[in-house]
Amino acid sequence: MLDSLRLNLQSHGYDVSTAETAEQGLKLAESSHFDIALTDLQLPDLDGIGVLRQLKEIAPDIEVIVITGYGSVSNAVEATKAGAFYFVEKPFDFEQLLILIEKAIERRGLVAETKELRGHLSNRASYHNIIGGSKAMQDIYEVIDRVAKSDANILIVGESGTGKELIANAIHYQSLRAKKPFVKVNCAALPKELIESELFGHIKGAFTGATMDKVGLIGQANGGSLLMDEIAEMPLELQPKLLRVLQERIYYRLGSEKTHEVDFRLISATNRDPQDAISKGMLREDLYYRINTIEIHVPPLRERSEDIQYLTDHFLREVAEKYGRPARSISQGAYARMFAHTWPGNVRELRNVIERAVLLARGDTIETGDLPFEQSAVPAAAAAAATGAAATMDPAASFAPAPMNIDQLENLIVRKALDREEGLEPEGLLAQIEGRLVRQALERTRGNKQAAANMLGIYRPRLYSMIKKHDLKEYM
Repeated sequence: MLDSLRLNLQSHGYDVSTAETAEQGLKLAESSHFDIALTDLQLPDLDGIGVLRQLKEIAPDIEVIVITGYGSVSNAVEATKAGAFYFVEKPFDFEQLLILIEKAIERRGLVAETKELRGHLSNRASYHNIIGGSKAMQDIYEVIDRVAKSDANILIVGESGTGKELIANAIHYQSLRAKKPFVKVNCAALPKELIESELFGHIKGAFTGATMDKVGLIGQANGGSLLMDEIAEMPLELQPKLLRVLQERIYYRLGSEKTHEVDFRLISATNRDPQDAISKGMLREDLYYRINTIEIHVPPLRERSEDIQYLTDHFLREVAEKYGRPARSISQGAYARMFAHTWPGNVRELRNVIERAVLLARGDTIETGDLPFEQSAVPAAAAAAATGAAATMDPAASFAPAPMNIDQLENLIVRKALDREEGLEPEGLLAQIEGRLVRQALERTRGNKQAAANMLGIYRPRLYSMIKKHDLKEYM
């Protein structure tokens, strides 16, 4: 049986190793890589179920098919529980076994691919120069993975500074057009009287100053991709011309009646709400439906505060290296101030803040004074949490009327503790303060546990135990 299987499998192109005992087979598995193992249930030194279990310990990804002439329901169930791919009874048809082997190899590949993809998706803190590990950014990465290789028109919507151009870059450089031109135009930056010439090109003499023929950006993008940034700022009278290009894939240069064929993938971006732009007459509705086969919404930084730390660490390394500065870390007080800021300028603003801080920092740590935000912009609770101090959690006291040092905060807590309500034990008071402090830190960081732990000056595992201790279900 062993020789027959070896010869048949080799004739079908498989590399085959054989062993007459369990011991020999397990030694082979330890020394070499195998995709599939075929084992008899009855072996001279160990039963097939025992071999199966040890094989799975040695090589968890190996697929095992158990063959036996002593088949029973109980044996099949036991083999399946131990991780067998299939349980085959003798006598069997080799062609059927061959089909099982092919399916086992296919399953092994799918499992490995799924495992790799899940790990890739769940751990991506960066993606083609885009920094962010939040759920919102992971969703965007997944959309890019799915649509990049198509020719679908993409509309990227997001506030200024959120990284729309980086997303456009990721789409193009993962597409089938990656080796062809990627032409970019900012519709808001071009003068109204020049934008048609820049986009469509012109021939010599088309207008005063047209001293030679010009291809235009649409022509330059032929075969590749065209990014039209701030497309809602495009002059309304030019939008039908762009629509015609997208529909018919032909265009005219200014001053010419000759048609030019063009093939490009359009990626558009805007910091306006498209529906608002349509209602205000800035964007034609028919053009909107043509450019947004896939619409990607990029959330502002204030809605994905868990990315602040990823971005901060990235910019800190980048800027410190650029200027040869010693700044390598950020104090917890500075982190607290950053998490309390609303970031109207989004990622672009964050980078500028870090660049400023690196240049102003006196040592290897960026402190609160190196940041440009006003002191009053930082809630007292967040500042207290970042220094490890306890603070009153009364909403009316969300903003401290005057700066307080650690000693003053401690004295305030002690005085309040001595005036505690009758019947509240000291342990209860301390637990209440601790619970409120943890909740405030989590609220300030919008549930980002690593950032909250940084603010409190503790390790994340301790934060998890405190969340559980105080039954903060919404953060579990």
